[in-house]
Amino acid sequence: MVLAGDGAVAVTPGPRLHVLSGWVGKGAAIRAALAKVTGAVTVLQDPDEAYSLAAYEALCRPIHEDTADGVFGRRSLPGLRPELLADRALGGFTRFVTDTSLEDPLTGARAFRTEALRSVTLTSDDDAVDAELVVKLAAQLYRLAEVPLPMSAAPRRPLASHLSRLRTLVRYATVRDDADNQHEGYTSLERMDGANNYNAWLGRRFREHLGQRVLEIGAGIGTITRELEAGRELLIALEVDRFYVDRLKNLFRGKPHVRPYLSDVALADWESLQAERLDTIVLSNVLEHIPDDAAAVRRFRQILPVGGKVVILVPALPQLFGSMDEAVGHYRRYTPQALREVLEAGGFTVDTLEWMNLVGIPGWFVNSRLLRRRAMPKFQLKLYDRLAPMLAQTERHVKLPVGMSLFAVARVTEEAG
Repeated sequence: MVLAGDGAVAVTPGPRLHVLSGWVGKGAAIRAALAKVTGAVTVLQDPDEAYSLAAYEALCRPIHEDTADGVFGRRSLPGLRPELLADRALGGFTRFVTDTSLEDPLTGARAFRTEALRSVTLTSDDDAVDAELVVKLAAQLYRLAEVPLPMSAAPRRPLASHLSRLRTLVRYATVRDDADNQHEGYTSLERMDGANNYNAWLGRRFREHLGQRVLEIGAGIGTITRELEAGRELLIALEVDRFYVDRLKNLFRGKPHVRPYLSDVALADWESLQAERLDTIVLSNVLEHIPDDAAAVRRFRQILPVGGKVVILVPALPQLFGSMDEAVGHYRRYTPQALREVLEAGGFTVDTLEWMNLVGIPGWFVNSRLLRRRAMPKFQLKLYDRLAPMLAQTERHVKLPVGMSLFAVARVTEEAG
C-alpha cells in the first residue's frame, strides 16, 4: 500500500507500506505513488472518511475478472445540497467531453489495472487529475466500468477543486487533445477520427477491392481499420508508433482477426508476413509518409501472390503541399503520373487510378498554404464531414478532372522474378 499526500502523514511505514509526504496536490501525489506500486491493480482513494475500505473488493473484481481496465465507485447519495449538485453537474460535463457512460466519473474511489494507469501521462498537480484520468483513459479506449459505492456521508470537496476540474475539462474539450498537444500527427488523426461520414466514404471505396487476408500499412489510431475489419479472415494493422499500437490493441480487444503489429515498414519481418498468405495491402494516406516509397512498393510486391492487390489513397497535387503536410510528416503529394510510375516500377499493373475529393481543395489550400495552420480546424472539418455523403454520391457518377487525393488499385499479374 502507498499513502501519499500533502504535508506529514501520521502513519509508520512498513515492509508493505510506503508513506510519501510533502507532495503539493493530488496529481503530484498520485504520480509519486505510482512509482512505488508493485501490484497489478492500483486503487486510488481520496482521503475522506466517507469512503470505506470495504468497497475495495467490489472495485477490483471486474479487473481481476478481466472485464474492465478501470472501475469507478458510483456514489448514490440523495439530496440537493450544493456539493452534490456540483459533482453531478461536473459528472455530466465529463460524460459529454469523454463520450463515456459513467454516471459518476469524478468519484473519489477508483481501481485501475496498473499497466493501464501507467500508460497515460498525467500532468495535473491538483484535483484536476480526476478529470484528466477520465479524459485520457477514455480516449485510449480502455474498458471503464462502475460499481455501486456504499457511502456513510457526502464527501467534502472545496470550490477550488470543482473549478480546477472544470477548467481541465474545458481545456480538453477545446484546445488540447489527450496527448497534451505534444504529438502533431496525433492531433490531426484524432480530428479525422471524428469525421464519421468521410471515413465511411473511404471505407466503402476500400472494401470494394479487399480480399480476406489484409495487411494495412500505417494503421494509425484505427480509423480506417475499423471500417475494414468486418468480415475479414485476418487484418494485420502495421503501425510504427507504440502510442498508436496501444490504442489499436484496446480498440480491437476481443477481435482476434485484427492483429496490431508494431513495426516500421523498412524493418518489418516480411518473411513472416509473406507466410500469412496475404491477398491485399491497404495504405490510406500512408505512402507519402515513407521516405523511399519505391522500395516499399517493391517490398509489397514480393509478399503478394499473383492476383494480390495494393489499394492506395494518397494526397494529390504538389501545388497544395504546405504546413499541414509538414505537420503530419508528408514527404510528397502525388500526381497521377508519379503514382502510376511508382506502382508499375514496383511490379504492379494499375487497374484503377482516380481523383477523389475535389471539394476539399480550397479548404486545404487556404489553411495549409495561406494561413500556415498545422491542423485542420475542428469546425471546418465538421462542416466538411456533413457534406461527405453528398460528395460520395456525386463522385460515384461523375469522373473528376482533379481532386485533393488519388485512389489507386494495382494488381500482381505475374510471379515475382
